[in-house]
This record gives sequence, structure tokens and C-alpha cells, in this order.
Amino acid sequence: MWVVVVLSRYVRELEIYSSCYQDKQNILPSSLYTCKSLVILKLNGGILMDVPRMVCLPSLKTLVLKGVNYFKQGSLQRLLSNCPVLEDLVVNLCHHDNMGKFIVIVPSLQRLSLYIGYKRVLDEFVIDTPSLEYFKLVDRNYDSHPCLIENMPKLTEAYVDVRSTDLQSLIGSITSVKRLIISSKAMFGDGYIFNRLERLTLHVLEENPSNLLSQFLKDSPNLQELEYFSELDDSYENMRMFPWNQPSIVPECLLSSLQKFTWSQYLGRTQDRDIAVYILKNACCLRNATIDSYTCLVPELEMIKELTRSSRASTTCELNFS
Repeated sequence: MWVVVVLSRYVRELEIYSSCYQDKQNILPSSLYTCKSLVILKLNGGILMDVPRMVCLPSLKTLVLKGVNYFKQGSLQRLLSNCPVLEDLVVNLCHHDNMGKFIVIVPSLQRLSLYIGYKRVLDEFVIDTPSLEYFKLVDRNYDSHPCLIENMPKLTEAYVDVRSTDLQSLIGSITSVKRLIISSKAMFGDGYIFNRLERLTLHVLEENPSNLLSQFLKDSPNLQELEYFSELDDSYENMRMFPWNQPSIVPECLLSSLQKFTWSQYLGRTQDRDIAVYILKNACCLRNATIDSYTCLVPELEMIKELTRSSRASTTCELNFS
């Protein structure tokens, strides 16, 4: 097999792609799992990972696994536990793979990206990564997984795109981030404070998206930049009117830290106008506010008149429209 020949030449980077639609899956040679020179390994498609008992990848720093199958339930865990300097892990779980338990316990890991495909519910989901700095989770399931995510004290950036209504088990592990991109319709309850969060990008596609926005404003006392996306679904369901339940007390971030506010795909509903007016009225340190509207849905001139007439807490705030 050509892989054996390549490994014998002390290769540092190896990428293997195999079609998922072939009758027979490729089984990697056992010598791959003891290659001392390998630094980057990328496996994609119809590959069966049969991890032997003797496995040691002492130089491996980047591992990418997309749509591969695993010979035994503990194959991935065994592999990861024998990669002592692994820093970057990317795993895509698809409908055809056979992983029931996703367990990542890697002390050296700094970056983790996990994609879970539609109807790909896991029996168990455990992440314990004390050195993690970046975490990306894209989960297309509407059902939640039994989940334990803990021990990520160094996390500074997270990207979360989930369809499940359960954020509770995840949100407590990412409160240390400085930069957060989140797409969700779920709420996460009280008691979580994002003291270090400076930049928030919030994508919302739900009936009443203002609830999640209110929660983040309340729980992010040092927020400096807010980018807010109103995502319009194909059925235009979220064009319906819902009241803006503004916070009972003006959030600390509006009074003392928010400097930049961007609203992308502004829909021009009554609640949208109320949210924009509320932020402009209360953000004392705001330097720049940009409203980018759905031009086919929002009468632009009327929108500009409404928002420019609204009062602003910051006398230096520059209001832009696009």
C-alpha cells in the first residue's frame, strides 16, 4: 500500500481521501499509528480507523477526521490519548459513521472543531481540555445529547451553531471567552456571567429573538462590540410581530463599555425598531452604529428617519445605514 511507503520516508504531513460510496472501506496500516515524524494527519471519507493497542504519535499536532468510521467504540479515545502534543483537532460526524460516544480528554489540545450532522445523536458527549483556547461546535440536531463539557479555563474564543433547545450544558463552559459567535434559538437560564466577553456576534432565527439578545446584554458587563444578525427563513415566519421585552434595568455594558453596534439584515419590524432605539438611547459609550437592512422588505427612507430622530446617549455616536 502506498501509505506504507510514504510513512517509511519520515513524512511530516499526510492527507488521505477515500470516497464514502465505495463498497469496501480502506483500512489504514498499523505503521501509521506509530509514525514518529507525523505532525499533520488529515483523513476524509471511506476510511476505517482500526486503532491498534500499540499506538504512539509523539509529534502529531494537527488531526482532521471527516466522515471516517471507527472499528471500535473506543478507537478515537485510544488514538487521542496517545497524541501527547496534539494541539488542533477537527472532527466531522456524519450519518454513516458508527461513533456512539464522543470523548475528548486531551491536556495539550488548544483548538477543537466539531461538526455533528443532522440526525446524528450521540450516546455520550464528553470534552475535558484544560489548554483549549478555541472551540467550534456546529450541531444540526434538534435533539440534545447527554453532554459533559468542562475544564476549559483558557478558552478565549468560541463559535457555537446549534439547533437544539438545550444550551444549558454548554454555556457554563464558555463563559471565559473574549470573542463569541453564536447561532441559536435557545435560552440558557440565569446565573451565567460573561465577564471577559468583549466581542459578540449573535445570529437569531426564531419567533422572538429579542429574548436571547436581552440575556446577553444583561450577562456581558464588559461587552465592547455587538454584531446582531436577523436571519430570515424561507417561509418568512419571523416577519411576525413580537414585543421587545427590554431589560428592567439598563445593562452595565450599555452604560459603560459598548462602543460598536452593527445590525445586519435589519427587518424593520416594530420590535426591531424598538431594540435599535433602546440601544441608541442607552449606550453611553457608543462610537459607531451601523444598520444594514433587507432593502426588499424595509422602506429605507422611513427607517432612516425613524432611527435618526431617536435620542442617543452618546453625543459622539456615528450612525450609518447600508
